[in-house]
Amino acid sequence: MEKFKVIIVEDVKLELKGTEEIFRHEIPNAEVIGTAMTEKEFWDLMEVQVPDMVLLDLGLGGSTTIGVEICRNIFKQYKNVRVLIFTGEILNEKLWVDVLNAGADGIILKTGELLTKTDVQAVMDGKKLVFNYPILEKIVDRFKKSVENDSRRQEAIIGYDIDEYDERFLRHLALGYTKEMIANLKGMPFGVKSLEKRQNDLTNRLFPQGDRVGVNATRLVVRALELRVIDIDNLEPDEE
Repeated sequence: MEKFKVIIVEDVKLELKGTEEIFRHEIPNAEVIGTAMTEKEFWDLMEVQVPDMVLLDLGLGGSTTIGVEICRNIFKQYKNVRVLIFTGEILNEKLWVDVLNAGADGIILKTGELLTKTDVQAVMDGKKLVFNYPILEKIVDRFKKSVENDSRRQEAIIGYDIDEYDERFLRHLALGYTKEMIANLKGMPFGVKSLEKRQNDLTNRLFPQGDRVGVNATRLVVRALELRVIDIDNLEPDEE
């Protein structure tokens, strides 16, 4: 296999030694040209020789954001350098998203399979979104839940005969819009009186017969959220 150069960034000496050993024994076509325990040490190394890959720990000196900034700057300044994250931040999912947005090619959590030749080579071969088993398990779990929620929402929309104007009306009520404000939206060709009639009609559709008395806009919105007629994670206003 073609040889490539690596810089390892890790601030825990024992883990740094262990990572070097993984490369030495498991990934012999990788040449570790330098190791850094601080951000300054890393950028000093980059001035001496630019690697093909940076294996980057996210938590340096007690900070979880330095690694994200390093990744972002590598992506801006060294377009051809691959960045593989090797981190013990096994619960901080927001940090994973931040570093992927910063340009990382993949994330390997320091648990499960750890660092493998297959993952490292995949990054060097140009593959994006390289993950090891623990993070893949979480991604698949989130994906399954997302698909199930979307399916339930579609069933609710069909079951309660919700059209695009119903959805738009309920979504904007959930965002705190008054009927007067909703009537002025570009995509809502109804006056206030028509919206009041629509609200009554939605109440009849979404509530059992015995629960319809005294239902105001707030209760209607809560019911729509419970039934997944509108999605709490996608409450964005239309252009006015």
